[in-house]
Amino acid sequence: MAAMDTNSHILVVDDDREIRTLLAEYLDANGFRTLTATNGADMRKVLEESRVDLIVLDLTLPGEDGLTLCRNLRSQSNVPVIMLTARGEPLDRILGLEMGADDYLAKPFEPRELFARIRSVLRRTQALPPNMSRSEAKAMHFSGWTLDLTARHLLSNDGVVVALSGAEFRMLKVFLDHPNRILNRDQLLELTQGREADPFDRSVDIQISRLRQKLGDDARTPTIIKTIRNEGYVLATTVTMETPE
Repeated sequence: MAAMDTNSHILVVDDDREIRTLLAEYLDANGFRTLTATNGADMRKVLEESRVDLIVLDLTLPGEDGLTLCRNLRSQSNVPVIMLTARGEPLDRILGLEMGADDYLAKPFEPRELFARIRSVLRRTQALPPNMSRSEAKAMHFSGWTLDLTARHLLSNDGVVVALSGAEFRMLKVFLDHPNRILNRDQLLELTQGREADPFDRSVDIQISRLRQKLGDDARTPTIIKTIRNEGYVLATTVTMETPE
């Protein structure tokens, strides 16, 4: 098992005791260190007391549901979230991604599938940007905005900090790595999530819509992230790197 896995702490938040126990035992047996919580209050307590590298969050929790918890979590933290949905309906997946989840998995599922999703998300969130070490760049500038590669947030020209979810950061970073190049949905999914698109997958469109909102890029006539009909999307601006002195 890779060092990334053996050092990673996974928090499973689900009110079903059988599912919590099954997942905790399976993940522990496969090299992760697993914590569990039954609701939002328990989740917050664990986050205050322990290091957590990824959260597996059930959508249909009693009281504060998974969507509410994910939205609130995104306002304070970039810890990756995999959402568990009771149904595989597109609306559940869309809502989860809109709230800032990094991936989703519909119940029922095989524990080994969740294990593979966790490893994939951790690889994406813990790896350095491709072809770039920490000493080579600390920020990327474009259209009056700065993407801070260390703090993983956006900074406007007038100094306003704009928080990004892990998925939004990766999507924007991919565009900045490939300026003025058309990227289709399959390419964007592969580069950001390491998987192929299914016919009903709208995660790319949702993340781009959220990025446009945060960049103040009018969806009807965008000037930064443009839609190329029947081809994909393109970051239509110049990108410059800021390196440490």
